[in-house]
Amino acid sequence: MEQKLPLPPFNFETATQKVQLAEDAWNSQDPVRVSLAYTVDSEWRNRSQFINGREEIVKFLSGKWEKELDYKLKKELWAFTDNRIAVRFEYEYHDADGQWYRAYGNENWEFDENGLMQRRFASINDVLINEADRRL
Repeated sequence: MEQKLPLPPFNFETATQKVQLAEDAWNSQDPVRVSLAYTVDSEWRNRSQFINGREEIVKFLSGKWEKELDYKLKKELWAFTDNRIAVRFEYEYHDADGQWYRAYGNENWEFDENGLMQRRFASINDVLINEADRRL
């Protein structure tokens, strides 16, 4: 059986570790690596998109990082319970025309007993920024 440490139930230390592992994986911009943190039938809502399973996650992230260039993400633990974690995040990227953006959002995560994320619900807003205003 696949496991992704740390396993629930979470405490402050293990929830913080889970958030850092997610941040590191997303900053790798490797869709397959990211997808392995999720159950094979994981359920996502990302903005207004609904994504189900690892194959769709890989396809979604591949397209995302083809458009969101020089992507850099920072996640912060917001709250946790036994098998759930809430995070706030921001990330920056630019498009092919060189316009920079900062995206702000919140995610709610639910994990199975093996530490794989089975649900991810993300609410995200983008703001235009000047390159000189980048923080990440």
